[in-house]
Amino acid sequence: MFKTLSAAILCVVVIGPVTAQRVRQPREVIEAYRVCQRFQTLMAENLDFDRAFEATFTKDASRRREIAIAEGEFGDVDLGKVDDTTLITAFKARMQILYLMLPLASPDSNEEEALFFPTQIKAIFERKPPPTPEEFPVYTQQLESDATNFRTHLNQLATRYPRVAERVRKFKLDLSRPPKPPASRVQPLTSYSKGHVLGPDEKYYQIGDYAVIREGKQMRIIGIRFFSKLF
Repeated sequence: MFKTLSAAILCVVVIGPVTAQRVRQPREVIEAYRVCQRFQTLMAENLDFDRAFEATFTKDASRRREIAIAEGEFGDVDLGKVDDTTLITAFKARMQILYLMLPLASPDSNEEEALFFPTQIKAIFERKPPPTPEEFPVYTQQLESDATNFRTHLNQLATRYPRVAERVRKFKLDLSRPPKPPASRVQPLTSYSKGHVLGPDEKYYQIGDYAVIREGKQMRIIGIRFFSKLF
C-alpha cells in the first residue's frame, strides 16, 4: 500500500489545457504522506485514537504537552499545574470522543438525533473542564469513562440499526483512503499557529488536514485540522 502511495505522490501528472506537467515531490514529503496514511489506516481499523496517536504523533514530551494544551480546549484552568501524563491522557480521551462522534454527525431527523444522542450521551459533550488544576485528574478519569461509554453506545447502535452500521462503515472507508496527492510541489512552512507546539522558525508540512514535522529520522504528526471533517 505504501509503495503505491509513494509512486502516486512522487510523480503526479497535472493535466492542463495543452500540456501535462510532472510534479516530483521531495522524499521528506513522501514520508510525511506515509505517516498521515498510517494514522488513517490505524484509525479506520477500530477508531482507536490512542493507538494511532502513539504510532504516528511526535514522541517529544514537551511537544505532546503543547499539542494537548493547544488542541484540548480545556478552558481557563491553569494547566501549568497539571502533570504531562494527566494532561495528555485528557487530550487523547477528548479526541477519542470526537472520532467516535463523527460517524453520527448530522442526523437525518429529530428522531435520529434523539437516538444517536440521548441524554446521557449529550452530557458527555456538555461536560466542562474543571475550574482548578487540583480537579483535573478526576476530570481526566471522567473523560476516559465517557470515551468508553460512548464507544459502547456506538457499538450498540451499529448492532441494532443497519443505518448506523452503514455510517460507521462509510466513515472508516473514508478514513482509509490516502490523503489526496497535490497538484504542485509541497513546500515546508513556518510560523505554526497552534500554541507553542513549534517555534516560529521551525518547519512543518501541511498534508491535507495534518501538520507534520521531521523528528530525528522520522516524520511525525503534530496536529489535525478538524473543521473540514465536520462540515
